[in-house]
Amino acid sequence: MSHQTGIQANAELKKYFGKCREGKIRAMKISIDNETLTLAKHYPTKGTWEQDFDKYVPPLIVDDIPCYILYRLDTKNSLGHEWLLLSWSPDEAAVRHKMLYASTKATLKQEFGSALIKDEMHATAKDEMCLKGYKAHLSGISAPAPLTEREEALKELQQNDHNTNYSTDSRQSTMGGVAFPITDAAKQGILDLQRGSYNYLQFKIDLEEEKIHLSKASKISLLDLPQQVPSDVARYHLYIFSHVYEGDHMDSVVFIYSMPGYNCTIKERMMYSSCKGQFLEIIESLGIVVEKRLEIDDGKELTEEFLYDEIHPKRNIHRPAFAKPKGPPNRGAKRITKSQPAQ
Repeated sequence: MSHQTGIQANAELKKYFGKCREGKIRAMKISIDNETLTLAKHYPTKGTWEQDFDKYVPPLIVDDIPCYILYRLDTKNSLGHEWLLLSWSPDEAAVRHKMLYASTKATLKQEFGSALIKDEMHATAKDEMCLKGYKAHLSGISAPAPLTEREEALKELQQNDHNTNYSTDSRQSTMGGVAFPITDAAKQGILDLQRGSYNYLQFKIDLEEEKIHLSKASKISLLDLPQQVPSDVARYHLYIFSHVYEGDHMDSVVFIYSMPGYNCTIKERMMYSSCKGQFLEIIESLGIVVEKRLEIDDGKELTEEFLYDEIHPKRNIHRPAFAKPKGPPNRGAKRITKSQPAQ
């Protein structure tokens, strides 16, 4: 996850990994293409690892597209040649691409063989992707506590974006997820919901623009709510559930995250899941009090009984008190023992 993406190496790459153990390959570039790990380019061994570094590594990177580079060192362990894993994640890259590569790195290491990777380096600037940059990395290596795979992925996401400002006009990547800005129309829709102009809003993420858009705004009945949930794409929903509880009329705002199983792409599932927390913070910062947060697969789940029970869960007030079990019958009278005097 680590935050796993479900992306795996394709057959060609798996086969090529086997050839790498022969020691004839110096460097290979691996990209994510069509939701698979794919061999993009490779170079043979010419000189020593230091002589080949600047010849091979800098030409493999693109300014705004992340990638992985596996670079063979001239050392061996008991399993074979040792490798350096370079994670290129430029600042100019789209946030969703940074997340995708950071979250898939654990899978790449597993497919290739973690025991063969002697060192790892994460780079965001071109001057780091050269021999001088790698030696600077080596000179600065300390001995931090080992991280889990999830912690490694989250650390990379933090390194990609150091902006800590919370606003609807900024984007950030944090331990809690990723924040995409919302459009002016989406912001206005939330304010209109608060004023009573609507009781239902639907939002979508534009993966290309990296923004959250308002896709629907209307007044609907509870019976119409299930039909608003798409069966082929993910969406966020805000709905004001009007009902009576213990004699009082109540309007409860419900946030619904709908994800129709695996009908969606991996990117879409990951982005909606990661943006949810920060989007809720934006909603609440605009004055909306969300009574309940729900995640559903199908709109048919949104019945009156379901919403009522989620907002007002039943409590078992008649649960009997704990009763000490009785002892076995005919066990006789209790015996009193006297302490023996010290000899």
